Amino acid sequence: MPYQTIQGTIQPIDPSEYPAVVDVWEASVRATHDFLTEKDIQYFKPLILNQYLALVELSCLKDDQGNIAGFMGVAEGKIEMLFIHPSLRGQGIGKRLLQHATHQLKAYEVDVNEQNEQAVGFYKHLGFEVKSRSELDGQGNPFPLLHMKYAI
Repeated sequence: MPYQTIQGTIQPIDPSEYPAVVDVWEASVRATHDFLTEKDIQYFKPLILNQYLALVELSCLKDDQGNIAGFMGVAEGKIEMLFIHPSLRGQGIGKRLLQHATHQLKAYEVDVNEQNEQAVGFYKHLGFEVKSRSELDGQGNPFPLLHMKYAI
């Protein structure tokens, strides 16, 4: 994906866009989750597409060509997913999505893989604090999670 300018408003994602969302998820995970194996990525990919996306309120920002640049999913006051296409990082997409989550959607909690130090730093920089830690992720895998909360 070539460099694009990100303008416009945060918008909902239609289920017809789920394959594009999964493409952004996969590209982002490959760039930031070096603790996951290829087997892990292939395990999660159909779950994201066929189950997880339907369980959250999805929002995105698109580039000037209409491609999803970044997206997030929120459910019950918690940010369940936030991913930015790696070629578009550093443009404020994540910050805009996160501010939308906290200010408009009142989502003040997030679980972050402890090994994803960039994400941990991102959330801390934008006002989240670590409240607790779990040794295992939600599927029982040995990927420790930090449970973070927005310090209002």
